[in-house]
This record gives sequence, structure tokens and C-alpha cells, in this order.
Amino acid sequence: GADAEAAEAEVDEVGDLKKRVAELEEEVSSKHDQVLRALAEAENARRRAKIDVDNAHKFAVGKFAKSLLDTADNLARAADSVPEELRTSDENPALRQLYDGVAMTDKQLHKTFEQYGMKKIWPLGEKFDPNLHDALFEMPNPDKEPGEVGHVANAGYVLHDRCVRPAGVGVVSKPPE
Repeated sequence: GADAEAAEAEVDEVGDLKKRVAELEEEVSSKHDQVLRALAEAENARRRAKIDVDNAHKFAVGKFAKSLLDTADNLARAADSVPEELRTSDENPALRQLYDGVAMTDKQLHKTFEQYGMKKIWPLGEKFDPNLHDALFEMPNPDKEPGEVGHVANAGYVLHDRCVRPAGVGVVSKPPE
């Protein structure tokens, strides 16, 4: 009897130990999964933070640059107001010098815009794109494709491929049937 009881107690103890080992293995596996998930979440958070920081650097000048667009428009209007024949004529040197100064200022402003990733878009002849163009009117033109930009009223601007201001355009209409 005593040997049988001792053997049975040993079997029970081995069974309990096996059960405990299985529980601990399951717990370790669960903790391993939790650690892997936490590492993946940390990596995703790091990646998202890097994207946010990159975008903040890229687009930080956006508001400031957008506020200068009226200035750019006014410089272009001022330059365009000087008739072509007076831009190079010696007839009125003060007007020519004024034109040259306005044109140089406009060129420098756009060079600075480009240095910070902002580009002027003048989509004449391009296919209308509602992401970049603001359709102001439709216009018939049998020489152009319907949906093509047939007139640009004002330039648009993009900052690192993000539209800051759409170009105001006239779009070629479909011919009447």
C-alpha cells in the first residue's frame, strides 16, 4: 500500500508540475505576443511622428507664403500694365526702370517661393483638374478639347505638391449638339 500511495502521489505531483509548466508556457507566449505588439505600436508611433515632423517642416511656411500671393499678383499686374513697346524703349527711361525693378522684384519673389517648395502654376492648355484649378467660367472654343483650360485669369500655387491656391481658369465647354 505505501509504495502504491507514494507512486500515486508522485504521478499527481508530476501531473501538477506538467499542468503548471503548460500554464507558464501559455503565460510566456501571451507576454511574448504583448511585447511584439508593443514594439510594433512603438515603431508605428515613431514613424507617424517622423511624418508629422517632416510635414511640419515642409508646410510651416505655407500660411506665410499664402499671405504673400496677393503681393505676387500685384507685382505681376504692375509689370503687365506697362505696354510692351515702352518696356525697352528709351522714350521714357523712368518708366522702363520702374518696369525693370518691378519685374526683378517679381522674379526674386518667385525664386524665393521655389526655394521653399512653392511653385506657380499657369495651366493654360492643360486638362482641367479640380484639385488645382478653380473653374470661373466655361467658354466655347472649337480649336481646343472640351475640359481643357482655355484661359487663366490668375495663377495658382502649390507647396510641395499641396495646392495653396487653385488657378482661376476658364474651361473649354462641350460644343452644342
